[in-house]
Amino acid sequence: MTARVVTEARAWIGTPYVHQASCRGAGADCLGLIRGVWRGIYGRDAESPPPYAMDWSEVSGHEHLWAAALRHLHPTDTPDPGDVILFRMRDGAVAKHLGIQTAIGPDPAFVHAYSGQGVVESRLTPPWARRVVARFRFPDMA
Repeated sequence: MTARVVTEARAWIGTPYVHQASCRGAGADCLGLIRGVWRGIYGRDAESPPPYAMDWSEVSGHEHLWAAALRHLHPTDTPDPGDVILFRMRDGAVAKHLGIQTAIGPDPAFVHAYSGQGVVESRLTPPWARRVVARFRFPDMA
């Protein structure tokens, strides 16, 4: 499963950043990337999110991404390729960025959709690693 998730995530690299989109090659945001990888693995969406603004959880303070991850993914504390990683971009703010870990060890990396860059594979440098607040695994395929 791990290799399949990483392969599917890397297939999205180069997709432009488009808020609320989830279409490989045409556009995706970070949630759209995770939704697209899920569709690539399971053949369907886990759920369709309601329309959301770029500051969608900041106003309410509700951890929407975390709650959605808990509905569909399995929490884990041990980093592994294929993990969905959840980031808190500012201290005290809600967690609102997602990526998929592609490598661990001395040169960790992840794929994510980043505004102004599109879907890219980035090193999980200390500034990024400090922002990780949760990790999740895709459920095994039945």
